[in-house]
Amino acid sequence: MQASRGAPMNALAADEWQALALSLRVGLLAVVLALPFALALAWLLSRKRFPGRLLLESVLFLPLILPPVVTGYALLAVFGRNGPVGQLLGSVGIVVAFRWTGAVIAAGVMGFPLLVLSVRAAFDNVDRRLEAAAQTLGADAWRRFVSITLPLSARGIVAGCVLAFARAFGEFGATISFVSNIPGETRTLPIAIYELLNVPGGMPGVQRLALVSLLVALAASACATLIAGGAPWRKRSDD
Repeated sequence: MQASRGAPMNALAADEWQALALSLRVGLLAVVLALPFALALAWLLSRKRFPGRLLLESVLFLPLILPPVVTGYALLAVFGRNGPVGQLLGSVGIVVAFRWTGAVIAAGVMGFPLLVLSVRAAFDNVDRRLEAAAQTLGADAWRRFVSITLPLSARGIVAGCVLAFARAFGEFGATISFVSNIPGETRTLPIAIYELLNVPGGMPGVQRLALVSLLVALAASACATLIAGGAPWRKRSDD
């Protein structure tokens, strides 16, 4: 018992490092893959008015509202071996269910709404008069987006990526429902914590991994705040 009390201060075990590395990889890839779709959807919601817009926004928020397990089940129904997309991918030899690539999809879906909301807010803050001026000079929509909208929104986009990464890094319910708990394949850090909670003597490992999760969450939150320009001292200096 005395030895176990000091265990949280020890280095992470090999399987714990493996879970941490997988979570970092899943989180990063989830953001990278989701970003192009988030940019397109955020621009559409920020710049266009069209029928069905309210329905699209409602669907976008579903991963934030539904229990994550339900989202994971929906992903399994769509991307599983018997699902419509899963069968299509299987015909070309691609399987995502119960694979680490499926964990990327689950994490990307759960972080996608936060990414879109952040990017859309950044687009909304861009002065439309600059885009209108560029249009009068002959710049088409794509050139206006690349040369004006995107650079002026860069800080908000990066902050959204950080928040989406934090959400993807901590994803549990959708991941375990979609890809299960397979050591070395789909056991991310949250799943490893859950497993250790159900193992006798696993509390030291839980404490170590919980501390790592807390540090990552604090770092992501601080980075997002600083990048977005929300630091209190910055506001005082601007005044």
